[in-house]
Amino acid sequence: MEMNKVPAANRVFIAFFGRRNAGKSSLVNAVTGQHLALVSDVKGTTTDPVYKAMELPPLGPVVIIDTPGFDDEGELGAMRVNRVKQVLRKTDLAVLVLDGGLPFEPQCSDTMFDTAMSDADVELINKFITNKIPYIIVLNKSDLCNTDSIGMAKTSEILPVSAKDGYNINLLKDKIASLAINEESNKKLIAGLIRPGDFVVLVTPIDKAAPKGRLILPQQQVLRDILDTGSIAIAVKESELSHLMENIGKKPALVITDSQVFAQVSLIVPPQIPLTSFSILFARYKGFLETAVKGAITLDNLNDGDNILVCEGCTHHRLCDDIGTVKIPHWIKSHTGKEVLFHFCSGGDFPDDITPYKLIIHCGSCMLNEREVLYRKTFAKEQNIPFTNYGTAIAHLQGILKRSIAMFDELTGV
Repeated sequence: MEMNKVPAANRVFIAFFGRRNAGKSSLVNAVTGQHLALVSDVKGTTTDPVYKAMELPPLGPVVIIDTPGFDDEGELGAMRVNRVKQVLRKTDLAVLVLDGGLPFEPQCSDTMFDTAMSDADVELINKFITNKIPYIIVLNKSDLCNTDSIGMAKTSEILPVSAKDGYNINLLKDKIASLAINEESNKKLIAGLIRPGDFVVLVTPIDKAAPKGRLILPQQQVLRDILDTGSIAIAVKESELSHLMENIGKKPALVITDSQVFAQVSLIVPPQIPLTSFSILFARYKGFLETAVKGAITLDNLNDGDNILVCEGCTHHRLCDDIGTVKIPHWIKSHTGKEVLFHFCSGGDFPDDITPYKLIIHCGSCMLNEREVLYRKTFAKEQNIPFTNYGTAIAHLQGILKRSIAMFDELTGV
């Protein structure tokens, strides 16, 4: 069922790269066992990245991505290549597909290169290395290669494969699984914060922005973590929180709230009970909480005319009191007293040029994988632009940032 699917952000992203007509789409179809990608002898058949969420034994839940040729030409080709570069931001494992229909002869080099490898292939390898992306190089169309060429490929640690006759496809899947084991797969959103038997209160507003008939993804994931820990989760709306706190009996080990009602909740929950937000937990989970805290503090240094970029990892219909486009701008202007300018982006449309911005405020990023979020954080850091997220910024704006991060030992120096 749809509700039981693994969120894309928790899957391993495996992308197939290479030149046009190297057989990337055919290889993707062979690996997935599905006719996922359109296949043709015409160069440039794949014009946009194609994503497929699936189970890839023995690895588990993955997203397979088929990309356009990295050597595409012309104005449209340049746009397609830019799409490929965007895929690189979220890739956990890359498969570089070489065209076995081309001549293959090793050349003398400190690294492994050959005549079947173009400048585009070399550039891709350099990008893998620079971005610390594990990668596999395969020589596709090995059914067209002679024995010597296949032997040379193996010597160069290139895996000969054939999407046409299935040669080495299972071996390729094994190599993908062995390289793509997600070392962070056992990370927990609330690891170290609670123990078995603890009561954890989740404050989950049900307003116009709440999805009909279900909880939002961050709330679902935190709830699952609590249950996996052996703790006891108590979900409540902010309007019933006072009644709960008066009658709960056992003191909660932790209260986690939606950021939008942070101020209201902080007045109800006694100071001795740890309080944080779903968004702050996600900043910690994605590996940028310290950056988010430092970025939130820079809200005090804004001036008239400063530009702020507000980013969301997903796209949705915005309501009149939308958190990103309405509430946060209002709170910032009220807090700073400055006439700052707000700009917005959503989904995969993170800008290539962020130099005009004084600050970037990101959503909780529950729909983005960790690599994509860390790319955005690192890109901002390289431009000396502070980077924070919704929950951390809201906590600072409402004067409760120190309290909301007090339980995180890793932030003692912030």
